[in-house]
Amino acid sequence: MQKRFFIAFFIMALLHSFEKSGNFLFKHRGIVPVFVFLACSPILLFTTSLDLYLTANDSFVIVWTCIAILVSLLGMAVRAYTIGTTPHGTSGRNTEKQIAKKLNTQGIYSVVRHPLYLGNYLMWLGLLLFMMDLPFLVAVSLVYWLYYERIMYAEERYLEREFGQDYLDWSLKVPAFLPKLSQFQKGDIPFHFRSVLRREYAGLMAITLCFTGVDYLRTFLLYEDMDWCRPSGIICLIVAVIVLILRTLKHHSRLLAPEENRD
Repeated sequence: MQKRFFIAFFIMALLHSFEKSGNFLFKHRGIVPVFVFLACSPILLFTTSLDLYLTANDSFVIVWTCIAILVSLLGMAVRAYTIGTTPHGTSGRNTEKQIAKKLNTQGIYSVVRHPLYLGNYLMWLGLLLFMMDLPFLVAVSLVYWLYYERIMYAEERYLEREFGQDYLDWSLKVPAFLPKLSQFQKGDIPFHFRSVLRREYAGLMAITLCFTGVDYLRTFLLYEDMDWCRPSGIICLIVAVIVLILRTLKHHSRLLAPEENRD
């Protein structure tokens, strides 16, 4: 009996630790991955990726780059659809703490429980493909899973406390990360493009800067010369102008205000 008590106590303490660390990572989930990438990317660019990039023919590099960009764009599309069809005050729209006035079960939440994290991974996967280093891709994917696994655990424990059996019924039929498209159920909320523009410009700028930074650093390491007028740099400048406009409209006008706050 005493042995069972200690085992149960240990399990409860471990689960509490998982949830506590998950809530901490949840609050800082937009910052930590960037620091991890900045710390690891210089190491990557001095390894096999440079040799592969240098020996590959131009057609392969172009096709591979297009695939990498498309994967990241797919991740942005997943995030955009999630944000554009998720009502205010529910489990997909909070940034600082766990909030859920309503359980999302329709739309994209009918095929996957954590669509925003799926979108994040696809965005990072595109960048990792662009780096052309398979071992690094695998390593970062494992770190990503360990990192977000804690966050997902904390979120789901919160939702279980809030919605009880309704949450359990939904979670048993909807996968956590790999979408099951065959069970898609269209939601009642129409897609709000304004909401996407208001909330996603920072992510667009971040992923564009990462692609551009890798491109410029790789070019410099390979050729020991900096070609400032590269296509990635031009695209980055265009995106920066768009982001600046959107940020200005968000903070100094009502054009991008949430639907519930508009006149």
